[in-house]
Amino acid sequence: MQYFSTRGAGPVTLDEALVRGIASDGGLFLPQQLAAFMAEDFAAASSIPEVAARLMAPFFSGSSLQDDLQAILAETFSFPIPVTPLPAGEGSASLLELYHGPTAAFKDVGAGFLAACLTRLQGDDASPLTILVATSGDTGGAVAAAFNERPGMRVVVLFPEGRVSDRQAQQLTCWGDNVLSLRVRGAFDDCQALVKSALADTGLGSRFRFSSANSINIGRLLPQSTYYAHASLEHYAQTGRKPGFIVPTGNLGNALACVMAREMGLPIGPIILATNANRTISDYFETLKWLPRPSVQTLASAMDVGDPSNMERLRSLVGDADVLRERLGVLAVTDDLIEAAIREDYEAFGFATCPHTATATHTWRELDDELKTGHDWILVATAHPAKFETIVEPLIGATVPLPQGLAEILARPSRSVAIDADLAALDVALHEFFSA
Repeated sequence: MQYFSTRGAGPVTLDEALVRGIASDGGLFLPQQLAAFMAEDFAAASSIPEVAARLMAPFFSGSSLQDDLQAILAETFSFPIPVTPLPAGEGSASLLELYHGPTAAFKDVGAGFLAACLTRLQGDDASPLTILVATSGDTGGAVAAAFNERPGMRVVVLFPEGRVSDRQAQQLTCWGDNVLSLRVRGAFDDCQALVKSALADTGLGSRFRFSSANSINIGRLLPQSTYYAHASLEHYAQTGRKPGFIVPTGNLGNALACVMAREMGLPIGPIILATNANRTISDYFETLKWLPRPSVQTLASAMDVGDPSNMERLRSLVGDADVLRERLGVLAVTDDLIEAAIREDYEAFGFATCPHTATATHTWRELDDELKTGHDWILVATAHPAKFETIVEPLIGATVPLPQGLAEILARPSRSVAIDADLAALDVALHEFFSA
């Protein structure tokens, strides 16, 4: 399998695409073609690792990692990903719980997979690979945890100062000597632009051997497709119906993984994107004009993205807005509606949801009757509500218990460095931290 840039450069191997992160022309890597499957192809696969092995095999064809795929998947899917039925009233709804990993967020899957791959490909104590990751809340913590103390690997986490929750900030700043956490004076989009600039800078790249762990890296997307494949196959086997998915999204990585699974032939029905008040995606579907803009701060901070990178992949894979809006739905959910959904979720389900997951539950409730009852729905829960206790607990009037892994992270000492959102400041921070 070969990989090409969304802007035309290539071909490269999977190994090269994983290490580079971003293509030489600034585009994002996609496989030359998606594998094609039928539900029957997974008849012998019941667990997520088994489904993942079948789904991922074509993408690893010709890779030096091909023989390591089973071991990589065993590392990646080392925690449960349950689908919990919800009391739906009319129709059918379930919650795909993606928050049972080390940092209590869905990004533990992609980050763990990428770490397992890159350590095998590039782990070199004499010349470490430096992973750059911009984060609006959850990505950086998952990547730092996945690469923490791995030999031959370094991580640089860039997050917007003052725009993540206290517990998210702790997850970004509590790791070992191979992790540098940078509080960037700006928004997530400034962090993401800084990562892209660094990856394109040959001088910096020659000194630090950069790669990326954002969802711009194809290694983040491939494994995420597998939990959509597994959940849809399991539902289809039990009911004979293709479930629809409602996916909270900011940078479009997790949503694109769901679209890729459907494009590969998995039994997936409608896909609806739930965004927050950052309306770039919803406005694109409505006006057919792609108008990125500075992000605005919301309660669903991990989705605060004004220029979603993976739209470039989505357009390349499916089509422009006139095609996309025929294939996908989208709803922008304001903070007031997020708060109302958190309250209603607790009353209706008996447990708390995080602000990001609440965009999905609100979107589900807003479906018209025909759409709501005409399909079985799987709502995607992207993070544990305990990460957002200052938002959630006052709304539900109860304490959200801490999962063990998150409690252990919160007990660690933390450290970080503040920088301006420019390449020179990043250069200084890298030199001072990794030369010390």
